[in-house]
Amino acid sequence: MTGHASSPGENRLQPGRIRRRIMAIWLASLAVDRWRHSEHCRRGEGEDTAPVALVSENAHGLRIEAVNDAALAAGVRVGARLADARGICPQLRNVPADPTGDHAFLERMALWGQRWGPVCAVDPPDGLLVDITGAAHLAGGEDALLQEAQGLLARQGLAARLAIAPTAGAAWALAHYGSSPVTRGGEAIAAELERLPVAALRLDGEVLLVLRRLGLKRIGDLRKIGRDALQRRFRNRQAISASPLLRLDQLLGHASEPLLPVVAVEWPMAERRLVEPILHRALLDRVVVDCAGDIARELEARRQGARRLELALWRVDGDVILRSLEMAAATRDPGHIVRLFASRLDDVDAGFGIELVRLQAVWVQDLPLDQDDFEADTVRQGTSLPVCIDRLTVRLGKGAVSRPIPYASHMPERGQHWIAPLVAAPDLTPERVMARPLKLLDRAEPIAVTYATPDGFPKQFRWRGNLHEVARVEGPERVAPEWWREAAGARLRDYYRIEDNAGRRYWIYRHGIVGDGRGGAPQWFLQGLFA
Repeated sequence: MTGHASSPGENRLQPGRIRRRIMAIWLASLAVDRWRHSEHCRRGEGEDTAPVALVSENAHGLRIEAVNDAALAAGVRVGARLADARGICPQLRNVPADPTGDHAFLERMALWGQRWGPVCAVDPPDGLLVDITGAAHLAGGEDALLQEAQGLLARQGLAARLAIAPTAGAAWALAHYGSSPVTRGGEAIAAELERLPVAALRLDGEVLLVLRRLGLKRIGDLRKIGRDALQRRFRNRQAISASPLLRLDQLLGHASEPLLPVVAVEWPMAERRLVEPILHRALLDRVVVDCAGDIARELEARRQGARRLELALWRVDGDVILRSLEMAAATRDPGHIVRLFASRLDDVDAGFGIELVRLQAVWVQDLPLDQDDFEADTVRQGTSLPVCIDRLTVRLGKGAVSRPIPYASHMPERGQHWIAPLVAAPDLTPERVMARPLKLLDRAEPIAVTYATPDGFPKQFRWRGNLHEVARVEGPERVAPEWWREAAGARLRDYYRIEDNAGRRYWIYRHGIVGDGRGGAPQWFLQGLFA
């Protein structure tokens, strides 16, 4: 395969011209290793001795995303349906997969991996790429660096395959398909890569299938084909993972592949390292006041406000006490922060003393600087709504303060949802034909109705033992069942606004229509009361 000219900064795989060095880390069983960590067991111990599968739900049911060694030995395979897998292994235990948690873990690992190089990027779904150019000598060379990395990962219970090569594509290929769990590409790396399968080019499954049908099973087979032939065959492929020619150029260093490093977020923080450990609550309150003032000034400098705060107290014996707050709206008022934390510190056991106090804002939002009117003659009175909500939440508990919003559903009992007090609610109110009552019963109550004809207006009804004569009727308003939620045999509802001879107004509905073939005679229910 003929190459093309590259810029001076691009890499070559020929001896003497290798510049960049990339280390690829493949956490081959990341999801299962994270599950083992949550169960506090190591490979082949405790809960891991029984067959376990991590499953996710899709349109075709529950599918297996990962399995442990015991399930693999029992014949369970990734990608199979859970029902089929249980036919093979009846004792299989299923656990929900957590791809979001896996990605968050990878991002934390990328920050941890910066010990080997300043640039460490996430390689979804289960890998890292570290640029170690010019840094390997700090660990005693590339071989020593690979052994160190493998040992540190093993201590964390993570099974890993590692490789070092001049490009990210080559390192990825050797880590996934190399002959050894730890591989360092040397001067003969081009020959090593030619022996690898075409799947080492990070191509889509559909493209790999086409290549195999063409008899191109190894990277060396692709290099024997002219560029023009590959370009014509896959010219309509837009994605990088669908272009064998571009992937091959990235592998060989003819095309650049920049790494996007994970950057640590610097959260606003204030801390006090105490000369003498404190034991008394009064002293702790004073330290919290100082930290709140410091973090308020830092937030003000950033023009931000805190939505979630974490207070960490380090005791002399090494224990850490954590207290967290989540505010209804962004704030940097130190007095408000101190008042909210006051009730959270009542049960703090200082032990032999607290020697370090740290206050950190782990969720911040933009909060522009605002100046009060210094020419105003009056002083503001009362408490703002966000402050009031924060105080109620601290006193009543998280989730105890909420507000209802309309929800797009024609079924009255589903016509509202509950959200946080100050969260903006979308306008999803469905179109109404008739006015809705002010009060809906928790559950519609059955009533006995007398009417002239099966489809006629109600004449009188009995509710809770009392007979009511109907004086006025408005309706009906027909509400069809939500077909995407209800069973196929769900019945229609006809709603009526009625007023009895005492002037009281009710909202009733007939469930079903005579002769609809979906049950017996229609039933009547009272669902709401008008003011």
